[in-house]
Amino acid sequence: MGVPRLWDLIQFFKHECESQGWKTSETEDLINSENQYHNFLWTRTIHPSTFEKIAHASKCAVQEGINYHVVDVAYTAWLLSKPPPEELWKTVMADPILTDKTAIYDLSDLNSSEPKCPKLNSTKSKVFAEFENFLKKKFGAVFKTPKDVLTAQV
Repeated sequence: MGVPRLWDLIQFFKHECESQGWKTSETEDLINSENQYHNFLWTRTIHPSTFEKIAHASKCAVQEGINYHVVDVAYTAWLLSKPPPEELWKTVMADPILTDKTAIYDLSDLNSSEPKCPKLNSTKSKVFAEFENFLKKKFGAVFKTPKDVLTAQV
């Protein structure tokens, strides 16, 4: 089985979360585990200044029926389909608040025969740990640290 698009990948993972008893949102890529929201944002790439503004917001609108309400997001995972700029890794690693609540996954190589995926995840999120296990089991992902990535670029 090939690797699905990010949208489908998250849908498959949300199904796995439901089997663990975690609540998932029908309309947003949110997982509620132990009364904490874990948000998945997927994009092709993002500029570091835009990333910082969004990452520090820690809020998300959730649709229930025809109404919306705002929830506090404990953790956010960024799923990137293109390698992010080096500055993005450095921005997160230099900010302890972002490091504690933000994970970044460069999934641009996930379709290769030996998928090596740079990641930054120092959160305490059980959901993100399970996401990594899901990618390892289903798609053979091997994670490397941003330091490995930054060293290789020099």
